Parts: sequence; structure tokens; C-alpha cells
Amino acid sequence: MIIDVWSDVVCPWCFIGKRRLEKAVAGLPAGTPVEIRHRAFQLQPDIVGVTPTAELLASKYRVDVDQVAKMQANVCSIADGEGLCYDLADTLSGNTLDAHCLVLWAATKGKQGELLEAMYSAYFEQSEALFSREDLVSVAARVDLKEAEVSALLDSSEFAEQVLEDQRVAQSLGAGGVPFFVIDMKLGISGAQPLEVFEQALAQALAG
Repeated sequence: MIIDVWSDVVCPWCFIGKRRLEKAVAGLPAGTPVEIRHRAFQLQPDIVGVTPTAELLASKYRVDVDQVAKMQANVCSIADGEGLCYDLADTLSGNTLDAHCLVLWAATKGKQGELLEAMYSAYFEQSEALFSREDLVSVAARVDLKEAEVSALLDSSEFAEQVLEDQRVAQSLGAGGVPFFVIDMKLGISGAQPLEVFEQALAQALAG
């Protein structure tokens, strides 16, 4: 079974959806072969610079900062139910192209899942940014990826086209946002659905 997961590394629902999928996979019969592949999806591919997320959300949804704080508190509460400890008050927003390229490259090192987990934790639980070279080198080092190799990747345009292609594939499958899950390129799940939805979809995929 191959599960393709489209997500953005700064999408709070993507980390929640990741946890719910992992719980569903853990409930599969012992020995069930499962491969989970990260697929890139930039929610804001044209963003330039780095800005406080609260300000960005206030502008996007035309609400005040107090309303944004309430929105974030709600997400934090849901994340807490999945064993995650979000701290969204001081998060920043920026372009995630380099982060996605790094995660795609990490698959060639057998480190994709570990790096994505480290990025999510750094961003959502520790309020760390993921937009500069220093940010990405730091988080990559936590999963034993070498600074020289990470820097070389970030200096290149390698995987940039794959990020764009991943986004095109997701849109062709009807994804307007993330997280978006596709099992064996047949069964799709849109959004961080309840655990039961993932369990039902996996059971259906196993049944053929």
C-alpha cells in the first residue's frame, strides 16, 4: 500500500492529519506493507519575505488579531487531542519552496519521514522558522543530515520542478488545499479527517 500525502510544512492541519494517519496505519494487521510518501503543496507559493502568521491571517480573513488568537487556540486544542503541543502565537510565515525541496531530497537519504516530523515539531511546537538556510540546516541536523549536503541542495534548483509537479498532480486530483491523502492512487481523503475516516479508507484499500 502506498499512501501519498500532500501537505505544506506550515499547515497546522497537516501535522494533525499526519498523526491521525499514523494512528490508523498502526492499527492495520501486522505485516501490512505501507509506504508513506510526502508530496509537496505550497499554500502560498508567491509569498515573499517573512511575516508574523497572526498578521497574515488577520489580513487574509479580514479579522482582528483577537479573532486570530481564538482561531489559533482552537487549532491548538485539537492538536492537543492528538498528543501535539502547538504554540502558534509567535509563528512566522514565509515561502516553503526550499523546505519542500529539502524534504523531497531527504527521501534519497532514507530520512524523509524523520525530517518532516522534525520540521513540523520545530515550527508548530517550538515556534521556529523554516525559511532561511540557517533554519533548514538546523532542523536537518536533528535527523543527522550533513550541513554540507543540505547547503549544496539549497544552492541548487534540484527538486524545485518536482515541487511544482507535485502541486499540479494534486490539483489534477481535485485537491484545493491540504492535507490531501491518496491511497494507491485510488482512494482520496481531503483534510485532517477523524481517525475513523482514515481507518475506513485503509480497510477499503486492503479489501481491494
